[in-house]
Amino acid sequence: MLIFVPTDLELLSEATRILQARNTLALCTVIEKVGSGPRDVGAKMLVTEDGKNYGTIGGGNVERRVVEECLKAIKEGKSRKVTFSLNKSQREGTVGTGMICGGELTVLADVIEPTPRIIIVGAGHVALPLAKLASTVGYEIVIMDDERKRANKEQFPMAQTIIAGDYNQILSTFTVAPSDAFVIAHGEPDHDYSALKWGLQQNLAYVGLLGSKAKVKLLTDKLRAEGVKEEQFKLLHAPIGLDIGAVTPEEIGISILAEIIALKRKTHY
Repeated sequence: MLIFVPTDLELLSEATRILQARNTLALCTVIEKVGSGPRDVGAKMLVTEDGKNYGTIGGGNVERRVVEECLKAIKEGKSRKVTFSLNKSQREGTVGTGMICGGELTVLADVIEPTPRIIIVGAGHVALPLAKLASTVGYEIVIMDDERKRANKEQFPMAQTIIAGDYNQILSTFTVAPSDAFVIAHGEPDHDYSALKWGLQQNLAYVGLLGSKAKVKLLTDKLRAEGVKEEQFKLLHAPIGLDIGAVTPEEIGISILAEIIALKRKTHY
């Protein structure tokens, strides 16, 4: 049976497509080979966060074990180097494969993530400093608002995407990724409620709601009464931001971004 082995250019083109679709991947490269093994140094393969692979480093059990290690690396958000044993008796510190080629393969699983993205619902006083700060540290910015006079390129030149209109229509067609942070900062209770209800139903890294404890309780109680599961509220950060005594919109923006970064660094989404 013929095995499709993409060129490096084809592999990198596929990696670009995967990242542009806002999915995380691991680029696996054989960096050392001792004895006999299915592929030589330089052989590459992509593994996506849903366990699919593109390309090959040899097939069979060794490839299955490489995919397993890559998924662990993706979950941790940390690249790793792993040596796979192709012997009946494996050396300590290696991962067994059940193969009997007689050698060892060392693979670098390099975790590559899409550009981090913050989706900000509401184009008001807090949204602007938050967007500026987040853009400075490398986040892609999405602004959503019901008023075009607030959500426009003149107000938010740093935003890659600006969407204005009815929130229910916007959210019903908007696609998110697991690495996205979703910040609800509109202020109008009905709009915040709609966005919160939608956000808690998505597979998101972070959902934050700007508002007082009383407002948070009012909206979350309403959602519970409508059947939103308690497990879904684990995503919610409300009131939003780290407690640094923030008062001004700029300080609140700092507290929100700091909370998102702290979560990312601790759990890597």
